[in-house]
Formats: sequence, structure tokens, C-alpha cells
Amino acid sequence: MKPSRPLAFLLLSALTTSSAARALVPDNASPWSQRVADAAIARWPDGRFVPAGERWIWNYELGTLLEGFDAVWLDSADPRYFHYIQNSVDALLAPDGSIPTLKPEEHQLDNILLGRQLLLLYRVTRNQRYLAAATFLYNQLAGQPRTASGGYWHKQRYPNQMWLDGLYMAEPFRAEYASISHHPEDFSDITKQFVLMEQHARDPKTGLLYHGWDESKQERWANSQSGDSSQFWARGIGWFMMALVDTLSYYPDGDPGRKKLLAILQRESAALARFQDPNTGLWYQVVDKPGAEGNYFESSAACMFVYAFARGVRLGFLPEHYLANARRGYRGILARFVKSDGDGVSLTGTVKGAGLGGDPYRDGSYAYYIGEKVATNDPKGIGALLLASSEMETAGNANLARGRTVLVDGWFNSQQRTDAFGHQVEFHYKWNTMDEPGYSLFGHIFRNYGAHLAELDAEPTAANLRGADVYLIVSPDNLDKNPHPHFADTEDAAEIARWVNSGGVLMIMENDTSYADLDHFNVVSEKFGIHFNSVLRKHVIGTNWDQGKIPIDGNGTIFRHPHTIYVKDVCTISVSGAAHAVLTEGPDIFMATAKYGEGTVYAMVDPWLYNEYTDGRKLPAEYDNYAAGNELVRWVLEQVPGPSNSARAPSRP
Repeated sequence: MKPSRPLAFLLLSALTTSSAARALVPDNASPWSQRVADAAIARWPDGRFVPAGERWIWNYELGTLLEGFDAVWLDSADPRYFHYIQNSVDALLAPDGSIPTLKPEEHQLDNILLGRQLLLLYRVTRNQRYLAAATFLYNQLAGQPRTASGGYWHKQRYPNQMWLDGLYMAEPFRAEYASISHHPEDFSDITKQFVLMEQHARDPKTGLLYHGWDESKQERWANSQSGDSSQFWARGIGWFMMALVDTLSYYPDGDPGRKKLLAILQRESAALARFQDPNTGLWYQVVDKPGAEGNYFESSAACMFVYAFARGVRLGFLPEHYLANARRGYRGILARFVKSDGDGVSLTGTVKGAGLGGDPYRDGSYAYYIGEKVATNDPKGIGALLLASSEMETAGNANLARGRTVLVDGWFNSQQRTDAFGHQVEFHYKWNTMDEPGYSLFGHIFRNYGAHLAELDAEPTAANLRGADVYLIVSPDNLDKNPHPHFADTEDAAEIARWVNSGGVLMIMENDTSYADLDHFNVVSEKFGIHFNSVLRKHVIGTNWDQGKIPIDGNGTIFRHPHTIYVKDVCTISVSGAAHAVLTEGPDIFMATAKYGEGTVYAMVDPWLYNEYTDGRKLPAEYDNYAAGNELVRWVLEQVPGPSNSARAPSRP
């Protein structure tokens, strides 16, 4: 039975759900993303959607479904969704990390997609078998057959052919693996795959992309001059659009290919917007033939386009006006395709599949595309609906931090560990760390509000803080945790104070004295009337969770809804001057804020929003650090003055 969500979570969900996402949702119901996910869990236990007794193999349809579950877990921190992902993958993975049902000699790009779940599971659990399987898939791409111009064949049995589908199957995985394995050189070839596909498959008249391109021009479905197939298949374009927004998320800011991919995304978005049906907000199975006999609105493509538009806007890849297209599309999806009966939720109108060539031969004609079987609750459609719903449920707040940068400190806390690839990397309270000591869930909340995340691995000088709107310093190193700490000094305090005075928002998350430096760092916090006391409170022994409990009544300036949060082994705060307490227990102050010039300071006695205590996998259900973190992030972003502070330079008080 589904555990009930805390009241605060439901209230917060209502606050952060866009009007399009709320459409047709009964009062007091969970968001659509969770309702659809819960129905999928009931329908396909452990991600298995073949009849009992039938052989179950590694497949891209499961990969698409679980991509949707990733989004729901990240947005809700409900551990059931993570366990569903893990159980689904584990059923297909051997203990040594091999994939028994995978046939590598087939060189199917489709088989790469599920590798994204391997990377998620490895990064969260650090279980080496997930990385071993992901590395096998990554190495398989190195031997993938290519066209003469360097594009991946879609499959071994489809020589010289690139399909739109293949970009989604391979490139987001490859970009993430390259990012975590320190292979920036891969991004030039990733860029090449997108550029080749658009260069050869884009129709100059409509701006739309043909489903496939045969470089040899030998296939019967291929145009003898261009090598292109003849139709604009909606879901094919949907795969390509999702591939763009997902792959771009891993590109280094300075990579030259990033601009190329952004330009492709913007061109294709403009083309799709022109073909969006003005009445329903939907798109036809064959995109450019709305009046043709037999053509119909198709659900999975609409979900993919909504996801790409909304995510593209939220992450700054697309202009804000595309959010209106996403909202119209999502309303159309809910009105026409989503059917709800109690706890059951279904998605109708999803084409089962479409391809080119093969046996029996698929000629890529208009008659072929409109003649393929249409299904209810196809896993690909459900996965796309989960992705679209998750984006639309946060879309209403994504403009709060658009154009703003949230900087996490990597100077005062610069603890390092050796990663699986032999590199020394910072990991403690960092955005990219997805296991227990990381801040990836905390960062996800900021991203849901449209913020850009960055890390400062140098001293917080005026030049280094320029452009930052929020600066987060967490658990400054002491000698026990780092043999070469960067202790704060009066110059650091003066630089940070000048930045806050000019409108910056400083977040200080301390720790108790055995885990962090308080004595040196107080020179910074005391600038704002905040002193961290070298005492120990909330000492937790084993799993006596109550020893770390802090109730929040929900009547304060930061938290407007009640929460129960968990901390462990913390110090306390003393306040003076403009600082004041906002969370106390008896005489102990655990949280404080201060105004300083045009800026704001938030202080807490614990790094309480790291993954161990936000991702839902460890704490009992009564603790809702993640939901409380949502409220904190919103309050912090509301403190940033003005429409944009990207050009702010610190000035003296």
C-alpha cells in the first residue's frame, strides 16, 4: 500500500504546480506525475511489462519508462520510485555487472538507453557492478559501426543509416558518462552526431526532420538524391528533441559544441511550434499533414515535445515563450489522452512503434506511419508522460530564479576523494555528488526554480563572486577532515560582506566542531551578528532518529507549512545586532537570518539538506527535509533583489 505523504508535502505540491499541470486533477490528489507512476508500479511490478513466463530482456522501452521515474523520484524524494528503478534494472543485471540478455554483436543503439539508469544507480549507491555495466555499454559505442561521414549506424542490420531515435538512445548516456569519467574530448563527437542528423534530415521548407537518413542512398525508403525518408514522424522528432535537452545538460559551458546544439534545438522548436494544432495544442502522427485522411493526434510525441519545451525553458536553452506551447500541449494531453479511474491512470493514443526497412519491409510511406498499431499504456508513452508531467508541475516556478546563479563553495570545504576513474575530486556537499554526502537533490530544487548551479573552488574575492546571486558555504574544513584546510580570515570576511551588502544572499550551513571549523569561520559569520557556538546538540546514537528531530510549526517567515526535519550532531547559534533567530528549541538557536545592506544571510547549524537526509532512502517517513528544503530554497531566491543580479559587483558598505 502506498504510504501517505506528509501534509506539508501535499500543500507544497499545490503551491508549486502550474495551472496546466493542475488541470483535471481532483482536489487533494497527488500530482499527475506521482499518480501516473503509482499506476505504472501497480501495472508493471519491477518494470516487467511482458506476460508471466515470457522471456524478459534488456530493452529501450524500459529505459524510457525509467527515465520518467527518475524525474518523479527527484521531484518527490519518495523512495518507492527509486526502489522501482533499482529493482527493474537489477532483474536484468548479473552480480558481476554483465547483462546476460544483451547481444552486443547486434550493435543496437536502442540498447544504450538503459545505461542511463546504470549511471544513476552507480552515482547514488556507488555499487561498482552498475558502473561495470555502464562502462561495457560505453565501450560498445567505441565499436559502433559508422557511416562514411562518421555517424552511428542505428543498428548493425541497418548499414549506413542514421535515425532520429538513435540520438536519444545513445547521446545523453554518452554525455553523462563522459562528464563523470573525465573525457571532455567525447563532446566533439557527440556534437557531430546531432549536426550530421540535422544537416541531412532537415527539410528546408518546413524545418522539420525526416525520420531517417541513408548515407548510401540505397534503401528503397530513401530519396535517391538526399537519402532521406519521406515523412516527418512525430515521435521520431520527439526522440531527437528530448535527446537535445538531455544531452545539453552535461555540456561544459565553454564547449564549442554547446552553441551548435542550442541552435539546432531552437530551429527545431520553432518548426514544431508552427505545426502545433491551435485548437487542441497537440501534434499529428505525421506532423505536416493535419488534414490528410487517417492522420491522428499522437500522445507520446506530444508528451516529448511538452517535456523538451518546458525543460528547455527551465534550463535556459529556449526562450520563455515556448512555455506557452508546453502548457497548451499539456492541457491537450490531459484532456484527450489521460484517463483516470480512482487510483488507475491510463494514457491512450500511443503508436506502438515505427521503423524503416527490415523484414517485413517498412517503406516509410504516409500509409505506413498512420497504419501502425496504436495502444493504451505503452511504456514509451507512460515514460514520456512522466517526464512531461514532472516538468509541468515545476514550470510555474521556473521563472523565479531564471538568470540567477547559485554558487556552492569549494574553497573552505575542499575535501577530496579518489573517484572510480582514478581522479581526485571534491565531493562533500557538492552539486554533482549524488551519493550520501552530496548536494545533488538540494541542487535539483534550485534547478526546478530555474537557477544555474556553479562551484567556486577559489577564494571568495570580489572578482570570483561577481555574477553570483546566492553563495552557499557548508561545513568549512577543520584539520581532522582536511590536512590542508583553507581557514577563513578577516580578508575573506570583508570580501564576502561587501558582496552581501551589494545584494548577495549568503547561506552558511555549519556543523559541530568535530566535523567542521567554527573558530576561524566565525570571523565571517560575526560580520552579520551570527556566532556559531562550540557545543554539541542533537547527538544521535545509532538509529534513534528522535534524538535528531526538530519540529517546524510552519508559521514563520521561511517555512509557511509544518515540517519535521532531521539533523545530527550540531552546534548552536548566538545572535546579535540585526541577526535574529528563526528556529529554536528551548534556549538553543538552530537557524538564524540577518539583513545586511541590500543582502541577506541565512545560517543553520547543520548541512541538513545533503542527500543522505533528503533522498528518502534512509530516514523514516515522518521526516521531510526535502519538502522543507523546497520552502527554504523558495525563500532564499525571493531574497535576491531586483530582476537580475548577474552583473552585480560588490561595493563597500
